Amino acid sequence: MIKILIIDDHPLVIDGIQTMLKDEGCFHIEAAVKTGADALDFVTNHPPADIILLDINLPDTDGLRLCETIRAINKTVKIIALTHINEAGIITQMIKKGANGYLLKSMEREELIEAIHKVTEGSIYLSKAANEKVIQQLQHLDLPTGQVPVLTLREKEILQLLYEGLTSQEIAGRLFLSNYTVDTHRKNMLQKFNVHNTQSLLNAVRKLGVID
Repeated sequence: MIKILIIDDHPLVIDGIQTMLKDEGCFHIEAAVKTGADALDFVTNHPPADIILLDINLPDTDGLRLCETIRAINKTVKIIALTHINEAGIITQMIKKGANGYLLKSMEREELIEAIHKVTEGSIYLSKAANEKVIQQLQHLDLPTGQVPVLTLREKEILQLLYEGLTSQEIAGRLFLSNYTVDTHRKNMLQKFNVHNTQSLLNAVRKLGVID
């Protein structure tokens, strides 16, 4: 029996997952919690689950940080990120924080079941769309001098707002993201343009004509 903990603040998502898995005799949903605080309470004070389905955007914390914290508490639990966000920077950061898989909430029932089985067996599972994003990022790591790095739509949005003088906190509020997510995108852009601070990033994109 594979024991599952769901961490998501959307009741429809929780109900959907429960419906998808209800006829699978090898799965048992131990609990469904809506906040990072409740998740940590469960992980700390209850018998460990085998699988955690973790929403990246929670009302009281960032899913990336929560993943890292849970991994520090429990080295063996398998964590699958569950989100609408399909961006290479977030995907790679989630894996670095200790996640074993990355699923989009548009998944079909068969993909959810396959992902759970794969990570239970010790594999890393990325949804097809997420895997394509990571491959695209890898293809653009070694760019010829003077070529403009490829940015995601979200990175372009954040870059434009940085250029307009907004802080990370203001950008997070404007785009309905967490501060940590905005900062992750900013760091990814620093890496893509091979610079070390935001001002150098803005100088680089002006020079390359990314921003007028």
